[in-house]
Amino acid sequence: MTNGTAALEVTISALGIGPGDEVILPDYTFVATASAVLYAGALPVPVDVSPDTWCLDPKLAEAAITPRTKAIVAVHMGGHPADLDALGDLAKRKGIALVEDSSHAHATEWKGQRIGSHGTAGTFSFQASKLMTAGEGGIVITNDDAFEKQARSVHDCGRMPGEWFYSHFINGSNYRLSEWQGAVLSVQLMRLDAQTQRRHHNARLLDQLLAQIPGITPQKLDPRCTRNGHYAYIFHVDSKEFAGASTEKLIQAMNAEGIPNQASYPPIHALHVFQNGEYRKRLCGSQAAEPHAFLKASYPHTHRAAFETIWIPQPALLGDEEDMHEIAAAWRKIQKFAKELV
Repeated sequence: MTNGTAALEVTISALGIGPGDEVILPDYTFVATASAVLYAGALPVPVDVSPDTWCLDPKLAEAAITPRTKAIVAVHMGGHPADLDALGDLAKRKGIALVEDSSHAHATEWKGQRIGSHGTAGTFSFQASKLMTAGEGGIVITNDDAFEKQARSVHDCGRMPGEWFYSHFINGSNYRLSEWQGAVLSVQLMRLDAQTQRRHHNARLLDQLLAQIPGITPQKLDPRCTRNGHYAYIFHVDSKEFAGASTEKLIQAMNAEGIPNQASYPPIHALHVFQNGEYRKRLCGSQAAEPHAFLKASYPHTHRAAFETIWIPQPALLGDEEDMHEIAAAWRKIQKFAKELV
C-alpha cells in the first residue's frame, strides 16, 4: 500500500462498509483511524480507552454497538496491544469484523502470536517514524481468502487476479507500493526482531526507573503482551508532582536535557472535522432515532492520555542501558527544579 492510511481505507472498503454503517474505534488514536471510515461514507464511533494501557475499552466498545455497527478497529497504542481476547470475543459474538490498526506494533506479540493476525485484517504503516520505514508505505494482512481477494482488487484499480488487465470489476484505486520501497522494507525484516527485543528490554528497564519518580506512571504492560514493539514509550505525568508545570513545559525541559520526547495525539471527538464539519453532516443523515451522544460525551481516560502523557520516540529505545539511566536522571533533575518551569 502507498501508506498506512491507505491500508485502513482499503480494509474498510474491502469489508463492504459504506453509508449507513458504523465503525467503533478508540477516541485516542491518530486521525487516519477515523478518517478512513469517513472516506467510505460511514460513521466513526469513538469510545473511551482503558485508564492504564490507553487502548480501546472492550466494555465501552460493546456498549456502543448498534444494529448499524459493521466493525471494531483496535489500535495498539504506542505498540501495546489492545485487549484482543475481549475484543475478538466481542466481534465474534456480534458477527462483526475486528480490524487491527497495527501502525505502532510491528513485531509486537499477544500471547506469543504476532499482532495483526488476530482479527479479520491487520494494517501497518511504514511512514518515516515507524518501526519499519520506506519513507511512506503500508500493508494489509489477513487469513480470510474472500477479504484478501476484495482488498487486492480495491488496491489495484478494481482488477481481479487472472483477468484481463483492463477489466475492472469494482470501484478500486491505485494504492500500490513501489518495488523500490518494497526492497527497502524487505532488508529491514532481517533486523526487526533484534531491534524489537532491544526496545522491549530497555522499555522494561525504563519502567522500573521512572516508576521510582513520584508523579510518573508508565503505560501498563498487560502480561498477555509477550513482546512490545514500542513505537513510543508512553508515560503519564502528574503535574502536581512537578510544581504544577504544564505538559508543554515539561516537554521543553526534557528537550533541553537532550532527551527526545513529544506530545500526544488529541482526542478524535474534539477534532474540528468531527465537531463542526463533515462528521456532523453524516450525523444529520444518520438513521439513528436520536443524535449520537458521543459528540457531547465525556472521555476522561482519553483526555488524560491526550493531555497528560509524554511520548519518547522509539529510536531512543535502541540505545543501551546507560541511556535509560540518563533519561531517568533527567526526569529527577526536572522534578528537583520544577518550580523554575512555572
